Amino acid sequence: MFLPGWSIWYVVLTLQASVYGLEISGYGNHEVNCPQGLSNCALTDSMLIRHAEAEDDAVKVQNLTPYIKLCCKDGEPCALCLTIDIEINIPQDQDREDEEQSGHEEEYDAFVTVCYTTGLTTPSCKKVQFTVNHTALAQPNQAKLSMEIARPHDVSFSNQVFVYSSESPYPRQEVIVPPLDEVCSQDLQGHVVEECYVPRLSWVINHEMNWVELKSADTNKSLPSVCVQYEPNGRCVKWNMKPISMDSVTSCMCFQAWDEDGERSRRSLTCPFKTDVFQRKVWQNVIVSVDQRQMNNYRPMLRWNLSAPCRLEGEVWLCSKKSSCTEMKGFRQQLIAVTWKQNSIQQWENIGEFEDIDIQLLPCVMVKIKGMGRELGPFCLNETDRLRWSLLIVGVMLLVCLTVLIIYLLHGFVKKWAWSWRHGGFVAVGRMRHVVLLSPPDLDDDVLESVSRLGSLLCNQGFSVSVDQWSRNEQCTLGPLPWLHSQLLELNSQGGRIVLVVTRKALERVEEWTHWHKEVKGKDLALPLIGSPYSDLFMACLWLIQADKQLGRAGKRFLLVKFDSNPCSDRTLPELLQGLLLFKIPSQTQDLLTELSVGRAKRTYTV
Repeated sequence: MFLPGWSIWYVVLTLQASVYGLEISGYGNHEVNCPQGLSNCALTDSMLIRHAEAEDDAVKVQNLTPYIKLCCKDGEPCALCLTIDIEINIPQDQDREDEEQSGHEEEYDAFVTVCYTTGLTTPSCKKVQFTVNHTALAQPNQAKLSMEIARPHDVSFSNQVFVYSSESPYPRQEVIVPPLDEVCSQDLQGHVVEECYVPRLSWVINHEMNWVELKSADTNKSLPSVCVQYEPNGRCVKWNMKPISMDSVTSCMCFQAWDEDGERSRRSLTCPFKTDVFQRKVWQNVIVSVDQRQMNNYRPMLRWNLSAPCRLEGEVWLCSKKSSCTEMKGFRQQLIAVTWKQNSIQQWENIGEFEDIDIQLLPCVMVKIKGMGRELGPFCLNETDRLRWSLLIVGVMLLVCLTVLIIYLLHGFVKKWAWSWRHGGFVAVGRMRHVVLLSPPDLDDDVLESVSRLGSLLCNQGFSVSVDQWSRNEQCTLGPLPWLHSQLLELNSQGGRIVLVVTRKALERVEEWTHWHKEVKGKDLALPLIGSPYSDLFMACLWLIQADKQLGRAGKRFLLVKFDSNPCSDRTLPELLQGLLLFKIPSQTQDLLTELSVGRAKRTYTV
C-alpha cells in the first residue's frame, strides 16, 4: 500500500509516542510495540522458517499492514523506516482453558516471524518474541503489535517492497517507496535527508574578459562534474572546465552538477541567466531560411526553418512582396514550445510548411517573436533562388575555365610526347619552354662559338631560346640590362631557365665579385671593371643569383654549363654558385635537355 502525502512520511516523534507508546532512541535500532496482554517483547533477526518446520510457539498472522515513513531525529539525518502493523490470532488449548477456569493464570511464550523483500533481493526476516497473558488481552485470542525497521536491508527510494508472514509467502502485502525527487521536494521542517544532497554552483561574470566562470558554492569543495544545456530538457554536454564565452550565454542556458563518487548521484539543475539582457541575445541569433518544395500532387509548397539558441513563442505568416509584402490571409502558423527540436549543435529548430501556394505572388515569410518589439523579415523565396542561380553561374564559369586549361595542357602534352617519341623515349611534360643563354665575360672565340652551337641545339629541340650574343641589336637599342629584364618577364609568363656558361676565367670573376660584395657591402664604391662586351649581363646575372639565393629559389631559375673543350680547374664552385646544377657539354647534353623539359636533374633518357 502507498500512503499519499508527506504528512505520513514525516511523523512527529511525540505523536508516535502518544499513539504507539513508542520511545524512539534513534533510527539506528529496530523497535517493536506490543499491546496490553503481551509482555517482554523483543525484536531480532531471523532466518526464514518453512511452514512445515514451524515451531509450536508460533502464532498465526491474520493480517499485515506495511507502510514507509521517514524517521527523523534532531541533529541527525533522516532515514527510511519500514513499519509493519501485525494482527495475530493466539489460540488457547484445552489445558490452559481449564487452568484459567480453575482460577490459576499461566503465562507462556510465543513468537511471530515477518519477512520483507524487494522482489530482486534475498528476503530479510524479523522475529518478535513475547509473553502471552490471555486474561490481559483486549480481545480474546487476538492482539495487534507493531514493528519498526530502520534502514531496511536493500530497500531504497522508488522500490516496491513485499511483506509477508513466514507461515506462507502468500498473500503478500505491497508498499511502494516514493521517489527520491518527490521526497526531496517536500518541506522537511529543518530535517535533512542525506540522499537529497546535490552540489551547488556559483558563477562570476568577468566583463573585462567577456566570459563566465563557474565555481563550487560549497566551501572547501572542489568543482563537481558539470554539463551545459540550453533549456531544462535540452541535451546536456559535458563542460570542458574552461570559462564560457559571453557570446554563448543565453536566457535558457542551464547547468547540471553532480558528484562522481557514486554515493551521491543526484543532479542539481540551475538556470541562472533568465534576464532581459540575455533574452535579447536569443533574439539576435534567430536565423530564418525559406525554400520551395513540392507536394504529392506536384503543387508547390513553401518550407520555412527557424533556428535559435532557445525555444521561442510567436507567429509565422506569409506575405506577398508584389506590394510591400502584404499579408496573405489564411497563412498564419503558431510557434509553440512543443514543436521545437534540438539539433546536433545544440541549436533549437522549428520547421513548418505553407502548402498549395502561388509562386507568382512572390511569397515571403514574416516572423513575430513573443516579447520582441519588432517583426523579423521578410524572408523571400526569390532571394534563395537568386543565390542558387549565382552559384550555378559561378559553377559554369569554373567549368569553362577548367576545360580551357585542360585543352591547353593537353596541347602542350601532345607536342612534348611527339618530341619525346622522336628521340626514342618518353619524358614527362614540363612547363619550362623559354631558355636564356648567357655567355661568360671572356674574349675567347672558341667559347663564343660553343655558346652559339648550344643555342642552335636548343632551338632545334623545340625550345624558345634567347642568346645574348644573338641579340646585340636589341641590346644596343634597349640597353643590356633592360634587355635582360625583358627576358625575365618572358620567363615568368612561359616558364623556363637562365643558362649561365662558366669557364675558368668566369669562375675567377665570380670569386672577385663575391669578395668585392663582402668587403664593400654598404660602402659607395665602384664595381671592378672586367673589360668584356658581356660583362654587364654577366654581372647583372650574379646580382640576380644572389637575390634569388636569399629567397631560396636560385636553383629553380638558373643552370650552369661548362664545355669539355674548355675545362675548368678542379677547384669547387664559388660560394655564390654552389647549389646550382652544373652540366658538361657535350657529354651531358641529354641530361641538360631533360632538365629543361622536365625540371628534374639527372633523369635518365632513352636514346
